[in-house]
Amino acid sequence: MRRLRPSPAMVVALVALVFSLTGAADAARHAIVSAIAGHPVSTKPVAGGILVLGHNHKFPASAIPTVANAKRLDGKTPEQIGGTCPPDTADIGTWCLETSPYPLSNAEKGRNNFIFASKTCEREGGYLPSAAQLLGAAEIVKLESVIKDDEDTATIDTDPKYGLKDEREMSSTLVTTEPGSRAAGFEGVSEGATGDPGQGQGNPVPLPAEPYPETLQYVTVYSNFTKGGFAGAQPVSEPQNFRCAYNLSQGAQFKNSE
Repeated sequence: MRRLRPSPAMVVALVALVFSLTGAADAARHAIVSAIAGHPVSTKPVAGGILVLGHNHKFPASAIPTVANAKRLDGKTPEQIGGTCPPDTADIGTWCLETSPYPLSNAEKGRNNFIFASKTCEREGGYLPSAAQLLGAAEIVKLESVIKDDEDTATIDTDPKYGLKDEREMSSTLVTTEPGSRAAGFEGVSEGATGDPGQGQGNPVPLPAEPYPETLQYVTVYSNFTKGGFAGAQPVSEPQNFRCAYNLSQGAQFKNSE
């Protein structure tokens, strides 16, 4: 019978077993692997070499290359890519809110109804926040509140010279007190409007428009000791304090000033 010879793999396995029994298993493993086809062994990537896995049997962090400028995109930091808030606003997490109510000029006082507030915030590059947004921001921004609220966390009336009043803020959330066409105003019938003579329609009776129906109201909110609270609703024609909200944007250094 022809003598059976062990394969190279078997020899390697036997050598490794011997070294493991003598407490030199790790040294044996490196020595054996180093001898295989002359490839260098390292914990860092080497051209043509063999990479040693970590204790978790995965590639070590040092072996995973970092792409040049991987932490910056087009020269921008992650914060710049994610967006920032304009001045005089607070970062609520995914959006921004003005830290104080919109400052009305003397000419604007009394005109700050729902449409005025909506247009003003749009002109500033933002929008009128919803009731849910204001409630969520109550712990971060000093909202208008009752006179007994904490002055450090809420904007309250403190000057008795003009009377002390509980305050609340306008939101973009609308409710209605009636269904149907009465719920959202009436466009009216203009002078000179005529019916369709082909269908035998008579001329409509001129009627005034009603763009600010009492039945359409906006929900108001107040600080309620930073817990946030609903403070009823007011008709869209009624003036009220308001503040604007903004989306996070890249390089938000200012608000529109048009």
